[in-house]
Amino acid sequence: MTAPNFIPDPISRRIRIFSFDPGLASQYDMAGIGEITIKVPWEELQRGPIGEYIEVIDVDHASGVLYRPVDLSNPKLLAQDGLAPSESNPQFHQQMVYAVAMTTIGHFERALGRVALWSAHRKRYPDGGYDEYFVRRLRIYPHALRDRNAYYSPEKKALLFGYFPVEIKDEFNAPGTMIFTCLSHDIIAHETTHALLDGVHPRFNEPVNVDVLAFHEAFADIVALFQHFAYPGVLRDQISRTRGNLANENMLAQLAQQFGRAAGRGGALRDALGRKNEKTGKWEPLPPDASALERISEPHDRGAVLVAAVFGAFSKVYRARTLDLFRIATEGTGVLREGDIHPDLAKRLAEEAARIASYILQMCIRAIDYCPPVDITFGDYLRGIITADYDLNPDDEFGYRLAFVESFRQWGIHPRGMRSMSIESLMWPTGEEAMQDEDVPIDPAELKSLFEQPQETDAPDSPGRRKVRSPEVHLKPWHLDGDRFKTWQGIDENARVLWAWLVKGKGKSFAKAAGIILDNRDGPVPATVFRPVEASEGPVQVEVHSVRTALRRTAKGATANVLVVEITQRRRGYFDPQKQKEMDSRRSIPKDEEGDFRYRAGCTLLIDPASMTVRRVIRTAGTIKDNDELERQRRFLVDGGLEPNNAYSPAVSVLRSKEPFAILHRHGG
Repeated sequence: MTAPNFIPDPISRRIRIFSFDPGLASQYDMAGIGEITIKVPWEELQRGPIGEYIEVIDVDHASGVLYRPVDLSNPKLLAQDGLAPSESNPQFHQQMVYAVAMTTIGHFERALGRVALWSAHRKRYPDGGYDEYFVRRLRIYPHALRDRNAYYSPEKKALLFGYFPVEIKDEFNAPGTMIFTCLSHDIIAHETTHALLDGVHPRFNEPVNVDVLAFHEAFADIVALFQHFAYPGVLRDQISRTRGNLANENMLAQLAQQFGRAAGRGGALRDALGRKNEKTGKWEPLPPDASALERISEPHDRGAVLVAAVFGAFSKVYRARTLDLFRIATEGTGVLREGDIHPDLAKRLAEEAARIASYILQMCIRAIDYCPPVDITFGDYLRGIITADYDLNPDDEFGYRLAFVESFRQWGIHPRGMRSMSIESLMWPTGEEAMQDEDVPIDPAELKSLFEQPQETDAPDSPGRRKVRSPEVHLKPWHLDGDRFKTWQGIDENARVLWAWLVKGKGKSFAKAAGIILDNRDGPVPATVFRPVEASEGPVQVEVHSVRTALRRTAKGATANVLVVEITQRRRGYFDPQKQKEMDSRRSIPKDEEGDFRYRAGCTLLIDPASMTVRRVIRTAGTIKDNDELERQRRFLVDGGLEPNNAYSPAVSVLRSKEPFAILHRHGG
């Protein structure tokens, strides 16, 4: 009997890319690492490439050209790991953006323990409600614009890459040659990260404090930079060149070298470790500056401080974890002899650096589940990093959390109102700690029963619910093997159950501890707070924005699940304080009254899906009726908040724009 001719699908697909950008690959001494082959998860691809997550559409509107899509499933291309890296071949450009974007998606899915989802398309209605539509694929346009720009478009759910001619002449550039941003590994990873973060936190696009846009930029840079460490050949090369001292100038800490030089910056677009001295022309390390944030408001420059703090934490752990290798190599002196370091030492140092960088990157990505749903600050992010890592790895054998706290403190990053920067103080409170001043404890049994029994929870007064209904309402999982569309549908069903528990069930007793205002029981609620009816009395609108699950592997190999619940509320804000007082005191406000801006508040809850106990409560700085926080946000918007510092400009322009990153990247790089 003949055995069945069954051939399983491959696990991965090998694809050739530029490791950094074409400018590096054209340098003689970098020839060995300028072009590399990476592995991306295997999937059936259509021409484009078009897969489960990404659709590459190569239309060059400036030239009026539609480029033929690459077919990565062609046997000839499969046999040679795709097309050879090329600056002039548009089909390689398509291959490059697909490969790097899929690599970035892979880092997110492994860190968060679930499939990645893009933010939904929204159709808004005059009453303030909206319907949402599933976005299966992020569109990528390699030649979208003839401009010195590349950005993620929340409106189009697309990445748009520009190209431009070089206008300067130096040792790296010749005037007239074309720079394609779609060939920069760092720019692709950066823009893909913007899209992935938007899929988790769509309100992080709203600049309501000086850190919000800076965080978006810094987080995208962090992912792009630490992705460098995933390429063994590149890492070993840089270890050898720096003789194992990654605090010296190296390409691993530099972002978009070719773009930065072609744009006239004289070096990389951004460098986490240092910069060139304009007087001497020499690279100098950048020492920590605890007062830097007091002087900086431009998002890219401010974000660079956060990137430096994260890279500082990496450097501290790297030095501590490699001291033994240097002691062995130097026979205890700690001083390496002259000349190249031994290849075996370079290999071991590279392995250690890759392991540390991978863990740091996972810490940084996991932390976005431990942030408030709106009004993010650098201090909030630090608390998220520390808490998320503690929940997954309480022992912290190698001192990662201590390294983060020390590095952030050296760069002047700390949460508002904190009296201590100890690990224990920085962790977000547990459900029990949040409820310690309340008379009614949380009842996990009641919450668990809601997910196990059919419920009538249409939540008609809660805007934004998708029109998806199920005969049974129970916890819908969100994991790496799940169908992405069904996962997206399950978010709504999970959210309706949590909404019913919070608004109609015993969750009401928990609302105050979570910073959620349900009605006027705890004092009068301003009329500007959104309500289901046009009145200043009665219930207040509550939106359970997202309920997502995450599956993670602990340091000891155990499986850890968590349910991430985001709850938001909104209030009409006005630039004129007198008008704010007038509108706050009205008996009712028509639903079509928009106000000048939206003040939002809320919380993120981390729930154990097995016991339904609330593990963490992550609140915004104020509640929806907090006039001090509303005033702080008004001052930020009215006074400019971001450079250039003139009234209603950059922050309000970005807040009202449908393309915030197009504006941001045009002026900041």
